[in-house]
Amino acid sequence: MSTVFDVPQATVPIHGSGDTFPARRIYCVGRNYAAHAREMGFDPDRDPPFFFCKPADALLYCPPGETADMPYPSRTENLHHEIELVVAIGGTGRDVAVADANALVFGYAVGLDMTRRDLQVAMRDKGRPWEAGKAFDWSAPIGPIHRVEDTGIVESGEIEVSVNGEVRQKSDLTHLIWSIPEVIANLSTLFELKPGDIIYTGTPEGVGAVQRGDVMTGRAAGVGEIRVRMV
Repeated sequence: MSTVFDVPQATVPIHGSGDTFPARRIYCVGRNYAAHAREMGFDPDRDPPFFFCKPADALLYCPPGETADMPYPSRTENLHHEIELVVAIGGTGRDVAVADANALVFGYAVGLDMTRRDLQVAMRDKGRPWEAGKAFDWSAPIGPIHRVEDTGIVESGEIEVSVNGEVRQKSDLTHLIWSIPEVIANLSTLFELKPGDIIYTGTPEGVGAVQRGDVMTGRAAGVGEIRVRMV
């Protein structure tokens, strides 16, 4: 006797169309801006990047022109915003060369890697996995995906987030330690990338706490804006 469960597929709308992008896996790059690495107590370097994951259903879609509500998560007193450019993968690849990596890009979005910093640091200091600090419900707000055919290859441009109108993080995508093609190439040596994969590419300096009632407004060059209210 079989049991059928009605489990919804996590998806992200594609800008300018009625189509959606089915989310397969979410990969996140750790400490990919030098100034952020320093503020977290680490020296930036060009060692191979490291990655962690969030479940696909951690996505919280933020429609353009609207404010999405994010429930303040449990077991934390230090919830941090981390603004990021997000890359949506539309091809399959393993051991991809840096020169070929952009061919796998379907599009881009702006997102937030929300972090229970107190839990993350506690787990890190004990040598334990970060999931409790990173992979919780609704921890990956995201705007619509903009096709690469519309944006071109995104290599530069401002990225920022403000909280209640005050700019907290502001940088340029040129400050990434590992470029997007380098991130894709390195990731493909660890996992076979497939359509539906989503990569959060790292956050600049200025991460900080948010409280219930705060509204975050995040932007990335060429891919619009998201607004998220903590409730």
